[in-house]
Amino acid sequence: MLTHPTIDKLHRLRLPVMAQGLREQIDRPSSGDLTFEERLGLLADRELLERENKKLAWRLAKSRIGKTACLEDIDYRASRGLDRSLVQELAGGEWIKSHRNLLVIGPTGVGKTFFARALGHQACLLGFSGLFLRTPRLFPEIALAREAGKASRLLAAWAKMDLLILDDLCLLPLTQDQRHDLLEILEDRWETRSTLVTSQYPVDLWHERIGEPTLADAILDRLVHNAYTISLKGDSMRKRLKA
Repeated sequence: MLTHPTIDKLHRLRLPVMAQGLREQIDRPSSGDLTFEERLGLLADRELLERENKKLAWRLAKSRIGKTACLEDIDYRASRGLDRSLVQELAGGEWIKSHRNLLVIGPTGVGKTFFARALGHQACLLGFSGLFLRTPRLFPEIALAREAGKASRLLAAWAKMDLLILDDLCLLPLTQDQRHDLLEILEDRWETRSTLVTSQYPVDLWHERIGEPTLADAILDRLVHNAYTISLKGDSMRKRLKA
């Protein structure tokens, strides 16, 4: 007699998955073989799993990672220069907890962006918030936000991300405004959040690409000195896939 009121109360408590699970237990005769604690535990596990899946879906949707990339799909051919043990270490997420950065360097087509997306996806699986930004599009986005009087709000939202991925840094020389914006982004994250950067240019050329020595020094100081560096090499993966 108390079945339907209980299900109704679970819905009112915003526990719809537990309500559905209870309904299924009632309809399944074998459920009677379980103790009360076992049945309650199954319902709680089901509700928790559903909530965690929704949170993961939300993190991935907000991350702009786009097409799913997974660490399991990474190509570890020796010619790429990718250390499997280091990737496994990064997959654990301790570097994000420790607020360290990661620099992924290599020529076009070697898989830098895929690798960055895969680590971003892994971060979301671990419960971290993440955001993937193409650097050539990042600065116009800030400029538009500034025109609308929303730049501070935008930068504050980015600063809260556990992992910020800046794809293709230094692809184009930076303007003075862009240098200041990049420094502000990194200053907000220094020793409090992690930043992953991909670039076609070796780190020793970034100073020249950024320009304006004083700002370049400040930017690199907040990005490079506590960072892991991975240098990918080899032929373009895109050419190999077309072959």
